[in-house]
Amino acid sequence: MAERFPESFRTKAKLVVYREFIETRDKVGNMETTMTTAVPKLTALHPRIPSNSFSLGFSLTFPAKKSARVKQTCSPSSHISLRVSSSSQSQAAPEATKVSSIPSEMKACVYGEYGGVEVLKFDDKVSVPEVKEDQVLIKVVAAGLNPVDGKRRQGKFKATDSPLPTVPGYDVAGVVVKVGDQVKGLKEGDAVYGNINEKALEGPKQFGSLAEYTAVEEKLLALKPKNLDFIQAAGLPLAIETAYEGLERTGFSAGKSILVLNGAGGVGSLVIQLAKHVFGASRIAATSSSGKLELLKSLGADLAIDYTKENFEDLPEKFDVVYDAIGQCDKAVKVVKEGGSVVALTGAVTPPGFRFVVTSNGDTLKTLNPYLESGKIKPVVDPKGPFTFSQVAEAFSYLETNRATGKVIIHPIP
Repeated sequence: MAERFPESFRTKAKLVVYREFIETRDKVGNMETTMTTAVPKLTALHPRIPSNSFSLGFSLTFPAKKSARVKQTCSPSSHISLRVSSSSQSQAAPEATKVSSIPSEMKACVYGEYGGVEVLKFDDKVSVPEVKEDQVLIKVVAAGLNPVDGKRRQGKFKATDSPLPTVPGYDVAGVVVKVGDQVKGLKEGDAVYGNINEKALEGPKQFGSLAEYTAVEEKLLALKPKNLDFIQAAGLPLAIETAYEGLERTGFSAGKSILVLNGAGGVGSLVIQLAKHVFGASRIAATSSSGKLELLKSLGADLAIDYTKENFEDLPEKFDVVYDAIGQCDKAVKVVKEGGSVVALTGAVTPPGFRFVVTSNGDTLKTLNPYLESGKIKPVVDPKGPFTFSQVAEAFSYLETNRATGKVIIHPIP
């Protein structure tokens, strides 16, 4: 470029690219799409310039837009409006992009003490985690929030927790940028998703998914379903693994009936779909508030119960399994058949109810990927999200109201 064109033209050309870059980036927020749109306008300006003369490396030299900078705290911000997204209308997250180099430090949301959402802080000097032989390093595109994140932050299992300070986050969807020596099934550039902690309560990772990078064992991951964007995929791992393992533990099988409490929640919405399409349930009932009854039916529920108007424990019928995803085990045991099972994810457990802590397993995701790719099982993303990286505390506050529909997602990161 420098030898073929005068400085005056090259300056003009760069200004054109910069202007088009900024305008396009503000619209789509995607680096590759930005350059695809901006560069042709430059080549039109002078036909002798080949379109491949400008690369993503060139675009990365432009300064970031000031208004897009992440706040130096993860505290809620009252003036930031929420973007609307759902499983059927979510904006597609960017697909796999090449990362030219891996920095030594990254941006992350961290907390150095246990407490409420106010302990969450933003830090742009967090060390990028090292990759062990059986791990891959993921450039995080989106992360899902789970109730266990809040309980961990509150110190409810500090005796088995990793050391503080902590980068929270269990669910991740992103792109592999580095692989350990023993990794066989994944390579750089693969789009993956998974629950990064094999045991939710026993030594969860100090470097979670609410950061630019996270290191994860290969066995905990699966390739992202091709028909799902990163936002949708980020909300699946822990919830779908919990739903699946819970049904397996009850011995659920074709021809059996099930009642799902909080059927519109992250786990409940997937229990309904798994029970119907994977396990072959004969009858599915589920509870929710009035405004979510149609969602329950669309997911596969034969009976949608409005808990604000009806007491499910007064139902004349009984069920082979009750999957309690809200904490009402004392009532759930009243509607289970003799010899049946009650899964209790939270709250006090009343016999014959039982509780379990999910074990993260990439093989489960691989088993369920065909159902996701066929569209039989659909992720449900809360319509108030995805929340931006600077809205992590606000997103956690919303999740902890127990009013979310499906999954609460953070995107983009950062």
